[in-house]
Amino acid sequence: MDIRKEDLQNPAVIKLLKSHLLDMARLSPPESVHALDPTAPQAPDVTIWAAWQNDELLGCGALQEMSATRGEIKSMRTSTRHLRKGVAAKILAYLLKEARQRGYTQVYLETGSAEAFRAARLLYERHGFDYCPPFGPYTEDPHSLFMQLKL
Repeated sequence: MDIRKEDLQNPAVIKLLKSHLLDMARLSPPESVHALDPTAPQAPDVTIWAAWQNDELLGCGALQEMSATRGEIKSMRTSTRHLRKGVAAKILAYLLKEARQRGYTQVYLETGSAEAFRAARLLYERHGFDYCPPFGPYTEDPHSLFMQLKL
């Protein structure tokens, strides 16, 4: 598996993020969907990485800089063909390594509260994330859960 920096110019990454956004819209009301919009211009404070095997996209994730010491994990997504193969765990480990290299002391994320998000929450818990109150621009939302990891 090769994890490399991507942008919103790669059609395969755009397709995967569009699929992610559609799933989030199916599982949560519009005001509770916080995934990256692949049709919007890429924000300069967001870096996207994708995992590849040969020419096949396995998954992606992004890291948004909140400040010089804090970041947010965004839009973790594994291709349907590669679920339950450890792709998300490897991408998350890569994002956390990058966060440490940037000098972040804390990383946050928002995920869904529905049963469909249980596997994601368990992944984050296995990597040491704890639940926390809303952070940054987020507010209390019955469809969202917030997590943090002190690095």
